[in-house]
Amino acid sequence: RGTFRTMAAAWLLLALLAWPAAITTAARDLLLNVCMDAKHHKREPGPEGQLYGQCALWKDNACCTANTSVEAHQDQSYLYSFNWDHCGAMPEKCKRHFIQDMCLYECSPNLGPWIDQTDISWRKERILYVPLCREDCEQWWEDCQDAVTCKVNWHKGWNWTTGTNQCPQGTMCQKFKYVFPKPATLCEEIWSHSYSYSSYHRGSGRCIQMWFDPVQGNPNVAVAQYYARVAAACPTPPLPMLLLLLLPTLLCLL
Repeated sequence: RGTFRTMAAAWLLLALLAWPAAITTAARDLLLNVCMDAKHHKREPGPEGQLYGQCALWKDNACCTANTSVEAHQDQSYLYSFNWDHCGAMPEKCKRHFIQDMCLYECSPNLGPWIDQTDISWRKERILYVPLCREDCEQWWEDCQDAVTCKVNWHKGWNWTTGTNQCPQGTMCQKFKYVFPKPATLCEEIWSHSYSYSSYHRGSGRCIQMWFDPVQGNPNVAVAQYYARVAAACPTPPLPMLLLLLLPTLLCLL
């Protein structure tokens, strides 16, 4: 009987000790390899061999369809009816960054640690404070500094009376370098802090890359895993009430 009590107490103690680790692992896994609940995203990521153009980086595992990837390259596409040329033609060297931004947003299954709830009618989730590698952000600003826009925050405040976005009355078209005086301003403010400017470099494993060589694999997988571990480990989940109720039993068995 004494042996039975000792074994029962040991198993119960192990259950108590293992619970936080099990919860942490489950919480981490919920943030990995997931798609947002948004307008054009698939429910689950998977292979998409026919992804178009710049979105082809994600063809091995994507949250976007081939059709979405084609539309991501179009001006005023059906995706959001957004007009990049609202202040005149956007230079191609600048536009490629917005296409890549769209491909990352629509296709990447590695943004789980930064998915946040939203109350916008056309989507239930968005990304918030994704740490964008400094080179990606700085090159985006460098290639777009002479492009022209009339707004800092492109998420809201447009005139949509024609069915596509137009500059609000009273605004003035200016070069990006005046609207966004530094790279961090562009990356962080243009989409309501979807991104944050990271001091980490490409290849560090601590920042998300818009651009990568798919032959070398997707570096954002490891980045998502790192931040998922951080998010899941802090704070440590409390013990469930059931196990707390079993503590007196454990004490009696000792």
